[in-house]
Amino acid sequence: MKTIILILSLLVAGSVTGFAQCGKKLVLTTSKTDHLDAKGNVTRTADEKAVVEIGKTDLTITVNDQNKMTGTIKSDSCDWKIPFKEGKTIIKAVIGTDQGEDKNVTITIEGQGGKVTLLFEIEGMQDDRIRVAIDKFEEVS
Repeated sequence: MKTIILILSLLVAGSVTGFAQCGKKLVLTTSKTDHLDAKGNVTRTADEKAVVEIGKTDLTITVNDQNKMTGTIKSDSCDWKIPFKEGKTIIKAVIGTDQGEDKNVTITIEGQGGKVTLLFEIEGMQDDRIRVAIDKFEEVS
């Protein structure tokens, strides 16, 4: 009986840890941007600071402290085995552009081997996807 209770306790603790960052406000900071083609090949790289703020219902992306995009989160899925290190979050959102158009985007945040990356894809633009390595990944209140 003690063994069963111990196993259940460990399973519950592991589940709580995996969901620790899900549903919380996050701020991701990056310093380098890779532009990818449809096959995932890097077509160009830019040294630029980007800050991505993700809330429960909205997100903001600021590049080089001046270009700012805001959006509304339509859906998300979150599965992290080790918070900020191993797992994946997929966010479907609508972002307003500088031209006043709304674009459907998919943002995939993925951690593998302790390295966290973000992939930004605009619906209908598979030839210019953006991938960044996350330099700083933090929860904010």
